[in-house]
Amino acid sequence: MNTFNAALIGATAMAALTAAVFFLRFWARSRDPLFLLFSLAFGVDAIMRFVLSFSTHSAEDDPFYYLPRLITFGLIVVAIVYKNMRRSS
Repeated sequence: MNTFNAALIGATAMAALTAAVFFLRFWARSRDPLFLLFSLAFGVDAIMRFVLSFSTHSAEDDPFYYLPRLITFGLIVVAIVYKNMRRSS
């Protein structure tokens, strides 16, 4: 992996971690599960990017990296569906 690619992956991991802390702060104030699930999703994404930066072969299309992405997007979908179902009842 070249230096520029490693810097971009590190910046993306830092942005995801920042978003996770941001949503965790809102969850602490409101106790709304939407913010907690978003925080967890961005936390999983940050960890995945961190692991990717230290991987010897950093092919992002490797199937190993799809499971954390599936978890990340699944948490976001669950959060949105839960929020909309709770609002309609």
